[in-house]
Amino acid sequence: MKRARTLARLNGRILQAFSGRTILALRASLPLRLALPHLEPVLALNVDKEVEKDRLVILRAGELVTEGPVDWNAVLPQLLQASKEVDRAFLARISSFPVDIVVRYEEIAPIRSRRMRLLFEAALKIQTANDTPRPLRDALQTSYSRDALAQLLYELLRLYAEETRTLSRSVRLPGPLALLRELVAQELLNVMLRVARSLADEVSTAHLRPTESTPQT
Repeated sequence: MKRARTLARLNGRILQAFSGRTILALRASLPLRLALPHLEPVLALNVDKEVEKDRLVILRAGELVTEGPVDWNAVLPQLLQASKEVDRAFLARISSFPVDIVVRYEEIAPIRSRRMRLLFEAALKIQTANDTPRPLRDALQTSYSRDALAQLLYELLRLYAEETRTLSRSVRLPGPLALLRELVAQELLNVMLRVARSLADEVSTAHLRPTESTPQT
C-alpha cells in the first residue's frame, strides 16, 4: 500500500498542475476569458474532486494487488458509487456559488468508467512491476517506456477534460454568455487537451529518461 499511496500523491500533483495550467491558458482565450469568472471557482474545486476520485481508484488497486486476477466488473460499481459520494461533497461545496451544476450521469458514467479502468489497470501494473519494494520511479521505468507513459497520462487527462466539459455545460452563465454555452464548453475542452499533451510529455520525461531501455506497452 505504500507504493499505492505514493502513486496517489504523484497523481494528485499532476492533476493540480493540470488545473493550474489550464486556468492560466483559459485567460488567453477570449470566449473563456469572458466566462472565466463563472468557471474558475468551479474548476478550482473540481480538481480536488478528481484528485479524491483517483485516490480511491489507486488505493483500491493497492488493496487488491495481492489477490490475484481482479474482476473489473465487480470493482467498477463500487468505485462509481464511491465517486458519487465525492460528487455530493463537491456539489455541497459549490452550493453557495451563483452557479447551477447538474451532474449528468448518463453522459459522465461512460467517460468516468473508462478513466477509472485505465487508472486502475495502470496502478496494478506499476504496483506489480517487481517483487521487492523499490522507489516509484523504478517501478515506472520497469512498467513503461517514456512514450508509453506520456500516452497513458495524456489519455487519463483527456478523459478528465471530457468529463469537465460535461460539467461546464451545466454552469449557468449570465446574459449573452448563456448563448455561448456550447462554444465555451468546446473551447474549454480544446484548451485542456493542449495543456494535457504538453504536461504528459513533461511528466514522462521527468520520470523516465529518454535513453531508458524499458518495455513498450
